[in-house]
Amino acid sequence: MASGSGQAKSMDFRKKWDKDEYEKLAQKRLQEEREKRDAKPPVPIKRELLRHRDYKVDLESKLGKTIVITKTTPQSEMGGYYCNVCDCVVKDSINFLDHINGKKHQRNLGMSMKVERSTLDQVKKRFEVNKKKIEEKQKEYDFEERMKELREEEEKAKAYRKEKLKEKKRKAEEELTFEEDDEMAAVMGFSGFGSSKKSS
Repeated sequence: MASGSGQAKSMDFRKKWDKDEYEKLAQKRLQEEREKRDAKPPVPIKRELLRHRDYKVDLESKLGKTIVITKTTPQSEMGGYYCNVCDCVVKDSINFLDHINGKKHQRNLGMSMKVERSTLDQVKKRFEVNKKKIEEKQKEYDFEERMKELREEEEKAKAYRKEKLKEKKRKAEEELTFEEDDEMAAVMGFSGFGSSKKSS
């Protein structure tokens, strides 16, 4: 019987739990939870408001070029568009534009997706700047250049009218020749050039 009970102990595959150790771990976890509850909430990161890009996005420099890619080629030189802020490669230009305008990229730049609200003064200044640009463009448009364009338009209109008159004269002459041919045929005794088949 003694040998049988010894065998039962060795055949017991169940794990033995150290109750004292796990009670200590549970107490430690409870303590950490209490500290978290009592502690101040983490201060949210203040991000900048969304602003205009101050550089031109280069989408055409790699257009139509062939690149040999090996295992040792760095990620920035692989096929596609590389974003050095997010350290990723995007395969086409549309997805690259979506990426650089997206939330993840803007967050990595330290900006939120909120746009600064414009004040009345800023809007007025913007209108003034746009008005000045339009006025400058109008000043650049030279008077002599405008006169030259008007002369060219007049010449084109005259040429068009002349062509129309010539066409009318040609049509009138053609109609006259057809009428003269019909009169000549009637005088000669036949009314026209018909088919030789008689209608039954």
